[in-house]
Amino acid sequence: MSDITLGRYLFERLHQLQVDTIFGLPGDFNLSLLDKVYEIPKMRWAGNANELNAAYAADGYSRIKGLACLVTTFGVGELSALNGVGGAYAEHVGLLHVVGVPSIASQAKQLLLHHTLGNGDFTVFHRMSNNISQTTAFLSDITTAPMEIDRCIREAYIYQRPVYIGLPANLVDLKISGNLLNQPIDLSLRPNEPEAQEEVIELIKKLLSTSHNPIILVDACASRHNCKSEVEQLVNKTGFPVFTTPMGKSTIDESHPRFGGVYVGTLSQPDVKEFVENSDLILSVGALLSDFNTGSFSYSYKTKNIVEFHSDYTKIKQATFPGVQMKETLQELLRVISVPKNYIPPPIPVIAQLDTTKFSPSSPLTQEYLWSKVSTWFEEGDIIVTETGTSAFGIIQSKFPNNTIGISQVLWGSIGFTVGATVGAAMAAQEIDPNKRVILFVGDGSLQLTVQEISTLCKWECNNTWLYVLNNDGYTIERLIHGMNATYNDIQPWNNLAILPLFNAKAYEAIRTSTVGELDQLFNNSSFKIPNKIRMIEVMLPTMDAPPNLIAQAKFSSEANES
Repeated sequence: MSDITLGRYLFERLHQLQVDTIFGLPGDFNLSLLDKVYEIPKMRWAGNANELNAAYAADGYSRIKGLACLVTTFGVGELSALNGVGGAYAEHVGLLHVVGVPSIASQAKQLLLHHTLGNGDFTVFHRMSNNISQTTAFLSDITTAPMEIDRCIREAYIYQRPVYIGLPANLVDLKISGNLLNQPIDLSLRPNEPEAQEEVIELIKKLLSTSHNPIILVDACASRHNCKSEVEQLVNKTGFPVFTTPMGKSTIDESHPRFGGVYVGTLSQPDVKEFVENSDLILSVGALLSDFNTGSFSYSYKTKNIVEFHSDYTKIKQATFPGVQMKETLQELLRVISVPKNYIPPPIPVIAQLDTTKFSPSSPLTQEYLWSKVSTWFEEGDIIVTETGTSAFGIIQSKFPNNTIGISQVLWGSIGFTVGATVGAAMAAQEIDPNKRVILFVGDGSLQLTVQEISTLCKWECNNTWLYVLNNDGYTIERLIHGMNATYNDIQPWNNLAILPLFNAKAYEAIRTSTVGELDQLFNNSSFKIPNKIRMIEVMLPTMDAPPNLIAQAKFSSEANES
């Protein structure tokens, strides 16, 4: 290839990794860079409503594709995105944050430019991002810039964390050799240290040889760091019961005969809690043990025989093995593992099913009915996005079909995240399979924080999207924690069914359901399942109705805030 601009090089590298939608907003320091998006066949500029939403969208896209790119302008743009970038860092999501910055000459002269703090410091925002980035680069030399771009992309992908690239406006159009693109970016993990890994494997084998009731507990990082296949193979080869955490939901096929349910400490189904906590060996894969993911840290294991597999270390009981990465370790374990001679696979807990016969068609909808019934409507391959609050807790009692991808932000918990994330997921799904369904569950209060991003869904005709708005008249999760009757937990009611026509959706459907019969009729309608339009479904629910696990979690949170 002949010489190309540095800006085009950046997007060609992303295109090589199937990152074909770029999220963000234009600003005068990134406009020349954005021109280069249109030079790449099949690449598109999403054009989001604001930078925060763009960061959320990039997060959702990355959870489907493994990497995403967000472009903002210097200062005002990049700071608006940082909440979303912080969430990606906390939850292990690979994201390239490219910031168009003033030219090198302007920086050298410390000009009093707009979007600065007026003190001549052009690196202050870069320093802010450094705390929520795996690595950063503030480009200044065209000869090293391509290598820095490659390094940042590699680290974002390998470590599944955001990286920051400051790209001066005057470098974007400078030429470099197009032949640099002929050498792919090396995305392979570095090998584990053989002796350390061997010691880990031997210790695990020793624990297995004396175990009578081992289990596998899977969390979010197993999915984030591409270990779902290894987990499935481990379950198949051993027959050990497998459980997930709330964040790990969708990491294992819930139809698998050895799937035992979701473990959330004291908030678990009683027989799940008893089964997990009475195990004598726990193989924990990809744990992110936050309060909402553990029932406020209420894990009560009876054993100290715990093996933790993480993306960058392994821990066995009290011994930590830095750098022994879980993917290679699990692959080696699968090669040598043998099931204990006296091990008899125990029957797993039976997941309780709601008796729907006690509801008449005229019964008002409840959280309990919704989360049970929606399981019958889900299809294999769905992408299911659940907002912090009643949705993230309610979805735990739903059953996912095989090959489902669940998206929630249980650790960072930024209200409104899912609207933007749904945009990113829907655009990623369009690139993979236009018939791949993306389903959002969001509260009426959360919706109001980021509703503008539905405009982006309409612009790109993401007709593979269902938007379930749970209208329970305000912030129910906050009411449960504190201020049940406080006006700060109220919201101004919106005409939610007018949102899609407001944003000029071309093909859409807007539906309100308030009874069991109306919801059943909707789910039984075969045409409602077809991804041929954007659908908004407003689900009317009682104000204080909430999943039981959320009510218990809210009590824990309230007590923790007061202690």
